[in-house]
Amino acid sequence: MKNLFKCLLCSFMFLFSGTLSARPMFGTSELFVNGWKFQLQKDKSIELDENTEQWRRVTLPHDWSVEGHYSHTYASATGYLPGGMGWYAKSFEVSEEQKGKKVFIYFEGVYNRSKVYLNGHLLGERPNGYVSFMYDLTPYIKYGEPNDLRVQVDHTRSNDSRWYTGSGIYRDVYLVYADPVHIDLWGTYCTTEKVSASRADFRVRTTLRNESDKKAKVQVELTLYEKNSGRKVAQTKRGVGLNAADSLVCEQTLRVSRPKMWNIGDPQLYRLVTTLYVNGEKTESNELMTGVRTLRYDANEGFFLNGVNTKLKGVCIHHDAGCLGAAVPREVWKRRLETLREMGCNAIRMSHNPQAPDLYELCD
Repeated sequence: MKNLFKCLLCSFMFLFSGTLSARPMFGTSELFVNGWKFQLQKDKSIELDENTEQWRRVTLPHDWSVEGHYSHTYASATGYLPGGMGWYAKSFEVSEEQKGKKVFIYFEGVYNRSKVYLNGHLLGERPNGYVSFMYDLTPYIKYGEPNDLRVQVDHTRSNDSRWYTGSGIYRDVYLVYADPVHIDLWGTYCTTEKVSASRADFRVRTTLRNESDKKAKVQVELTLYEKNSGRKVAQTKRGVGLNAADSLVCEQTLRVSRPKMWNIGDPQLYRLVTTLYVNGEKTESNELMTGVRTLRYDANEGFFLNGVNTKLKGVCIHHDAGCLGAAVPREVWKRRLETLREMGCNAIRMSHNPQAPDLYELCD
Protein backbone atom coordinates (compact mmCIF):
# COMPACT_ATOMS: atom_id res chain seq x y z
CA MET A 1 0.00 0.00 0.00
CA LYS A 2 2.91 2.36 0.59
CA ASN A 3 3.57 2.24 -3.17
CA LEU A 4 -0.01 3.19 -4.00
CA PHE A 5 1.00 6.76 -4.78
CA LYS A 6 4.23 8.26 -6.05
CA CYS A 7 3.30 11.25 -3.95
CA LEU A 8 2.99 11.13 -0.19
CA LEU A 9 -0.41 12.07 1.19
CA CYS A 10 0.87 13.03 4.61
CA SER A 11 -2.19 14.47 6.33
CA PHE A 12 -4.34 11.91 4.59
CA MET A 13 -2.70 8.60 5.02
CA PHE A 14 0.12 7.32 7.16
CA LEU A 15 2.75 4.91 5.97
CA PHE A 16 3.49 1.80 7.95
CA SER A 17 6.85 0.90 9.44
CA GLY A 18 8.37 -0.52 6.29
CA THR A 19 9.26 2.91 4.96
CA LEU A 20 12.90 3.78 4.39
CA SER A 21 12.73 6.68 6.80
CA ALA A 22 11.76 4.64 9.85
CA ARG A 23 13.90 4.62 13.00
CA PRO A 24 16.02 1.51 13.75
CA MET A 25 13.17 -0.28 15.58
CA PHE A 26 15.34 -2.86 17.32
CA GLY A 27 17.58 -3.14 20.35
CA THR A 28 17.99 -0.13 22.62
CA SER A 29 18.40 3.19 20.80
CA GLU A 30 19.78 6.39 22.29
CA LEU A 31 20.03 9.78 20.62
CA PHE A 32 23.62 10.47 19.61
CA VAL A 33 23.44 14.16 18.73
CA ASN A 34 25.47 15.99 21.39
CA GLY A 35 29.22 16.51 21.71
CA TRP A 36 30.04 16.63 18.01
CA LYS A 37 32.70 18.85 16.42
CA PHE A 38 32.66 20.22 12.88
CA GLN A 39 35.19 21.53 10.37
CA LEU A 40 34.41 22.83 6.88
CA GLN A 41 37.07 22.05 4.29
CA LYS A 42 36.08 24.55 1.61
CA ASP A 43 38.75 23.37 -0.81
CA LYS A 44 39.86 19.73 -1.22
CA SER A 45 43.38 20.94 -1.97
CA ILE A 46 43.67 22.44 1.53
CA GLU A 47 44.78 19.84 4.07
CA LEU A 48 42.34 19.23 6.91
CA ASP A 49 43.49 20.01 10.45
CA GLU A 50 43.35 16.57 12.10
CA ASN A 51 43.48 18.10 15.59
CA THR A 52 39.81 18.43 16.46
CA GLU A 53 40.48 20.66 19.47
CA GLN A 54 40.09 23.69 17.20
CA TRP A 55 36.99 22.37 15.43
CA ARG A 56 33.67 24.05 16.09
CA ARG A 57 31.28 22.37 18.52
CA VAL A 58 27.85 21.57 17.03
CA THR A 59 24.70 19.75 18.05
CA LEU A 60 23.05 17.57 15.45
CA PRO A 61 21.03 17.84 13.27
CA HIS A 62 23.21 20.37 11.44
CA ASP A 63 23.07 22.01 7.99
CA TRP A 64 26.23 23.99 7.23
CA SER A 65 25.04 25.48 3.92
CA VAL A 66 22.36 27.63 5.53
CA GLU A 67 25.03 29.21 7.75
CA GLY A 68 27.00 30.52 4.78
CA HIS A 69 26.90 33.69 2.70
CA TYR A 70 24.92 33.98 -0.52
CA SER A 71 26.81 34.24 -3.80
CA HIS A 72 25.96 34.01 -7.49
CA THR A 73 28.97 31.70 -7.83
CA TYR A 74 27.15 28.92 -5.96
CA ALA A 75 24.51 26.56 -7.38
CA SER A 76 20.77 27.05 -7.16
CA ALA A 77 20.51 23.58 -5.58
CA THR A 78 22.08 24.99 -2.40
CA GLY A 79 20.05 28.20 -2.61
CA TYR A 80 23.20 30.04 -3.78
CA LEU A 81 24.84 28.99 -0.51
CA PRO A 82 28.10 27.03 -0.17
CA GLY A 83 28.50 23.27 -0.38
CA GLY A 84 32.01 21.99 0.25
CA MET A 85 33.59 19.16 2.22
CA GLY A 86 32.43 18.86 5.83
CA TRP A 87 33.99 16.77 8.59
CA TYR A 88 32.27 15.74 11.83
CA ALA A 89 34.03 14.16 14.80
CA LYS A 90 32.86 12.72 18.10
CA SER A 91 34.67 11.00 20.96
CA PHE A 92 32.61 8.53 22.99
CA GLU A 93 33.01 5.60 25.35
CA VAL A 94 31.29 2.23 25.50
CA SER A 95 31.37 0.60 28.92
CA GLU A 96 32.91 -2.80 29.57
CA GLU A 97 29.40 -3.99 30.54
CA GLN A 98 28.37 -3.83 26.88
CA LYS A 99 30.87 -6.50 25.83
CA GLY A 100 29.02 -9.34 24.14
CA LYS A 101 26.41 -7.02 22.64
CA LYS A 102 26.29 -5.56 19.17
CA VAL A 103 26.84 -1.81 18.84
CA PHE A 104 25.52 0.07 15.80
CA ILE A 105 25.35 3.67 14.62
CA TYR A 106 22.26 4.78 12.70
CA PHE A 107 22.00 7.93 10.58
CA GLU A 108 18.57 9.20 9.54
CA GLY A 109 20.06 11.31 6.75
CA VAL A 110 23.41 12.75 5.67
CA TYR A 111 23.72 15.00 2.61
CA ASN A 112 25.63 13.60 0.87
CA ARG A 113 28.33 11.15 -0.33
CA SER A 114 29.31 10.34 3.23
CA LYS A 115 32.08 8.14 4.62
CA VAL A 116 32.08 6.98 8.25
CA TYR A 117 35.23 5.98 10.16
CA LEU A 118 35.65 4.49 13.64
CA ASN A 119 39.13 4.53 15.18
CA GLY A 120 40.60 4.93 11.70
CA HIS A 121 38.60 2.08 10.10
CA LEU A 122 36.29 2.89 7.20
CA LEU A 123 32.83 1.51 8.05
CA GLY A 124 31.21 2.35 4.74
CA GLU A 125 30.16 4.92 2.16
CA ARG A 126 26.70 6.26 1.30
CA PRO A 127 26.21 8.40 -1.83
CA ASN A 128 22.49 9.02 -1.29
CA GLY A 129 21.67 11.99 0.91
CA TYR A 130 18.15 11.03 2.00
CA VAL A 131 18.00 7.30 2.75
CA SER A 132 18.69 6.27 6.36
CA PHE A 133 21.58 3.84 6.97
CA MET A 134 23.40 1.95 9.71
CA TYR A 135 26.88 0.55 10.39
CA ASP A 136 28.09 -2.11 12.81
CA LEU A 137 30.68 -0.58 15.18
CA THR A 138 31.30 -3.77 17.17
CA PRO A 139 34.51 -5.02 15.45
CA TYR A 140 36.35 -1.76 16.10
CA ILE A 141 35.01 -0.65 19.49
CA LYS A 142 37.48 0.01 22.32
CA TYR A 143 35.58 -0.75 25.52
CA GLY A 144 36.11 1.46 28.53
CA GLU A 145 38.18 4.05 26.66
CA PRO A 146 37.58 6.86 24.13
CA ASN A 147 36.54 5.94 20.58
CA ASP A 148 37.12 8.34 17.70
CA LEU A 149 34.23 8.61 15.24
CA ARG A 150 34.66 10.66 12.05
CA VAL A 151 32.14 11.41 9.29
CA GLN A 152 33.20 12.93 5.99
CA VAL A 153 30.41 14.64 4.03
CA ASP A 154 31.38 15.46 0.45
CA HIS A 155 29.01 18.04 -1.03
CA THR A 156 31.60 19.59 -3.33
CA ARG A 157 29.36 18.65 -6.27
CA SER A 158 26.77 21.09 -4.99
CA ASN A 159 25.04 21.53 -8.34
CA ASP A 160 23.36 18.14 -7.95
CA SER A 161 19.69 18.99 -7.57
CA ARG A 162 16.99 21.44 -8.63
CA TRP A 163 15.80 22.14 -5.07
CA TYR A 164 17.57 23.09 -1.84
CA THR A 165 19.30 20.06 -0.35
CA GLY A 166 21.32 21.40 2.56
CA SER A 167 24.69 19.94 3.56
CA GLY A 168 25.78 17.82 6.50
CA ILE A 169 24.31 15.46 9.10
CA TYR A 170 20.94 17.15 8.91
CA ARG A 171 18.81 14.52 10.67
CA ASP A 172 19.09 12.64 13.97
CA VAL A 173 21.74 10.02 14.76
CA TYR A 174 21.29 7.05 17.11
CA LEU A 175 23.60 4.66 18.91
CA VAL A 176 21.98 1.22 19.09
CA TYR A 177 22.82 -1.63 21.47
CA ALA A 178 21.42 -5.09 20.75
CA ASP A 179 21.92 -8.71 21.73
CA PRO A 180 23.48 -10.89 19.00
CA VAL A 181 19.99 -12.35 18.44
CA HIS A 182 17.74 -9.40 17.70
CA ILE A 183 15.02 -7.91 15.54
CA ASP A 184 16.51 -6.78 12.25
CA LEU A 185 16.87 -3.17 11.13
CA TRP A 186 13.34 -1.85 10.31
CA GLY A 187 12.33 -5.38 11.20
CA THR A 188 8.71 -4.87 12.27
CA TYR A 189 6.24 -4.41 9.43
CA CYS A 190 2.49 -4.10 10.01
CA THR A 191 -0.47 -3.98 7.62
CA THR A 192 -4.20 -4.21 8.24
CA GLU A 193 -6.36 -6.70 6.37
CA LYS A 194 -10.04 -7.71 6.23
CA VAL A 195 -11.05 -4.31 7.56
CA SER A 196 -14.72 -3.71 8.41
CA ALA A 197 -16.75 -2.03 11.13
CA SER A 198 -16.78 -5.30 13.10
CA ARG A 199 -13.12 -6.41 12.80
CA ALA A 200 -9.64 -5.73 11.54
CA ASP A 201 -6.70 -8.10 11.25
CA PHE A 202 -3.26 -6.63 11.98
CA ARG A 203 -0.76 -8.73 10.07
CA VAL A 204 2.71 -8.32 11.58
CA ARG A 205 5.93 -9.59 10.01
CA THR A 206 8.96 -9.51 12.32
CA THR A 207 12.36 -10.12 10.75
CA LEU A 208 14.74 -11.79 13.22
CA ARG A 209 18.53 -12.00 12.88
CA ASN A 210 20.96 -14.29 14.70
CA GLU A 211 24.50 -12.88 14.65
CA SER A 212 25.78 -15.44 17.15
CA ASP A 213 27.44 -18.81 16.48
CA LYS A 214 24.68 -20.84 18.19
CA LYS A 215 21.10 -21.73 17.36
CA ALA A 216 18.57 -19.80 19.48
CA LYS A 217 15.03 -20.39 20.63
CA VAL A 218 13.17 -17.12 20.07
CA GLN A 219 9.69 -16.08 21.20
CA VAL A 220 8.03 -13.05 19.63
CA GLU A 221 5.28 -11.47 21.73
CA LEU A 222 2.99 -8.87 20.16
CA THR A 223 0.71 -6.63 22.21
CA LEU A 224 -1.62 -4.03 20.71
CA TYR A 225 -2.93 -1.02 22.65
CA GLU A 226 -5.25 1.85 21.80
CA LYS A 227 -3.00 4.88 21.73
CA ASN A 228 -5.36 7.34 23.42
CA SER A 229 -6.88 5.14 26.13
CA GLY A 230 -3.92 2.80 26.61
CA ARG A 231 -6.35 -0.16 26.63
CA LYS A 232 -4.91 -3.51 25.55
CA VAL A 233 -6.97 -4.87 22.66
CA ALA A 234 -5.01 -7.91 21.44
CA GLN A 235 -2.00 -10.08 22.21
CA THR A 236 -0.28 -13.11 20.68
CA LYS A 237 2.97 -15.10 20.97
CA ARG A 238 4.94 -17.33 18.67
CA GLY A 239 8.11 -19.33 19.17
CA VAL A 240 10.63 -20.11 16.43
CA GLY A 241 14.07 -21.67 16.13
CA LEU A 242 16.72 -19.43 14.59
CA ASN A 243 19.94 -20.95 13.28
CA ALA A 244 23.33 -19.35 13.86
CA ALA A 245 24.26 -16.61 11.36
CA ASP A 246 20.77 -16.76 9.87
CA SER A 247 17.58 -14.71 9.66
CA LEU A 248 13.88 -15.43 9.23
CA VAL A 249 10.51 -13.70 9.12
CA CYS A 250 8.00 -14.48 11.88
CA GLU A 251 4.40 -13.81 10.76
CA GLN A 252 1.58 -13.27 13.26
CA THR A 253 -1.95 -11.86 13.19
CA LEU A 254 -3.74 -9.77 15.82
CA ARG A 255 -7.53 -9.55 15.46
CA VAL A 256 -9.33 -6.48 16.82
CA SER A 257 -13.11 -6.25 17.22
CA ARG A 258 -14.86 -2.98 16.34
CA PRO A 259 -11.62 -1.21 15.33
CA LYS A 260 -11.32 2.54 15.68
CA MET A 261 -10.64 3.92 12.23
CA TRP A 262 -8.05 6.57 11.44
CA ASN A 263 -9.48 9.54 9.57
CA ILE A 264 -8.75 13.21 9.04
CA GLY A 265 -10.78 14.64 11.91
CA ASP A 266 -10.18 11.80 14.35
CA PRO A 267 -6.73 10.23 13.78
CA GLN A 268 -7.11 7.09 15.91
CA LEU A 269 -3.89 5.10 16.26
CA TYR A 270 -2.77 1.87 17.88
CA ARG A 271 0.53 1.17 19.66
CA LEU A 272 2.10 -2.15 18.72
CA VAL A 273 4.67 -3.44 21.23
CA THR A 274 7.01 -6.21 20.06
CA THR A 275 8.88 -8.03 22.83
CA LEU A 276 11.63 -10.55 22.13
CA TYR A 277 12.59 -13.48 24.36
CA VAL A 278 15.79 -15.39 23.50
CA ASN A 279 16.26 -18.77 25.19
CA GLY A 280 13.62 -17.71 27.72
CA GLU A 281 15.18 -14.34 28.58
CA LYS A 282 13.63 -10.99 27.62
CA THR A 283 16.15 -9.15 25.45
CA GLU A 284 14.33 -6.21 23.83
CA SER A 285 11.00 -4.43 23.45
CA ASN A 286 10.11 -1.90 20.76
CA GLU A 287 7.05 0.12 19.78
CA LEU A 288 5.42 0.97 16.47
CA MET A 289 2.46 3.25 15.85
CA THR A 290 -0.04 1.85 13.38
CA GLY A 291 -3.71 2.16 12.54
CA VAL A 292 -6.72 1.15 10.49
CA ARG A 293 -8.22 2.83 7.44
CA THR A 294 -9.35 1.91 3.94
CA LEU A 295 -8.50 3.65 0.66
CA ARG A 296 -10.33 3.27 -2.64
CA TYR A 297 -10.05 5.03 -5.99
CA ASP A 298 -12.78 5.08 -8.59
CA ALA A 299 -12.24 6.50 -12.09
CA ASN A 300 -15.69 8.13 -12.10
CA GLU A 301 -16.35 8.94 -8.44
CA GLY A 302 -12.87 9.76 -7.13
CA PHE A 303 -11.17 8.94 -3.83
CA PHE A 304 -12.82 7.24 -0.82
CA LEU A 305 -11.39 7.23 2.71
CA ASN A 306 -13.10 4.67 4.96
CA GLY A 307 -15.87 4.46 2.39
CA VAL A 308 -16.51 8.22 2.35
CA ASN A 309 -15.97 10.20 -0.85
CA THR A 310 -13.25 12.72 -0.01
CA LYS A 311 -11.68 15.55 -1.99
CA LEU A 312 -7.92 15.89 -1.83
CA LYS A 313 -6.99 19.48 -1.05
CA GLY A 314 -3.23 19.44 -1.11
CA VAL A 315 0.02 21.31 -1.49
CA CYS A 316 3.55 20.37 -2.58
CA ILE A 317 6.45 21.16 -0.26
CA HIS A 318 10.11 20.17 0.09
CA HIS A 319 12.11 18.86 3.04
CA ASP A 320 13.65 22.20 4.09
CA ALA A 321 12.13 25.04 6.11
CA GLY A 322 13.28 28.12 4.26
CA CYS A 323 15.79 30.17 6.22
CA LEU A 324 16.16 27.31 8.74
CA GLY A 325 17.64 25.06 6.07
CA ALA A 326 17.33 21.28 5.92
CA ALA A 327 17.85 20.52 9.64
CA VAL A 328 14.21 21.21 10.51
CA PRO A 329 13.22 21.05 14.22
CA ARG A 330 10.17 18.92 14.99
CA GLU A 331 8.29 21.91 16.42
CA VAL A 332 8.66 23.76 13.10
CA TRP A 333 7.06 20.88 11.21
CA LYS A 334 4.26 20.76 13.79
CA ARG A 335 3.47 24.46 13.35
CA ARG A 336 3.63 24.22 9.55
CA LEU A 337 1.25 21.25 9.45
CA GLU A 338 -1.18 22.89 11.87
CA THR A 339 -1.21 26.06 9.75
CA LEU A 340 -1.80 24.07 6.56
CA ARG A 341 -4.66 22.18 8.18
CA GLU A 342 -6.25 25.43 9.36
CA MET A 343 -6.10 26.60 5.73
CA GLY A 344 -8.12 23.55 4.68
CA CYS A 345 -5.24 21.37 3.48
CA ASN A 346 -5.72 17.64 3.97
CA ALA A 347 -3.00 16.20 1.71
CA ILE A 348 0.68 16.85 1.06
CA ARG A 349 2.93 15.80 -1.77
CA MET A 350 6.46 15.66 -0.35
CA SER A 351 9.23 16.23 -2.87
CA HIS A 352 11.08 14.15 -3.79
CA ASN A 353 12.64 11.72 -1.36
CA PRO A 354 12.13 9.83 1.94
CA GLN A 355 11.34 12.28 4.73
CA ALA A 356 12.37 12.57 8.38
CA PRO A 357 10.49 10.28 10.82
CA ASP A 358 9.28 13.34 12.75
CA LEU A 359 7.22 14.42 9.75
CA TYR A 360 5.56 11.04 9.25
CA GLU A 361 4.71 10.79 12.95
CA LEU A 362 3.20 14.29 13.06
CA CYS A 363 1.13 13.63 9.96
CA ASP A 364 -0.23 10.41 11.45
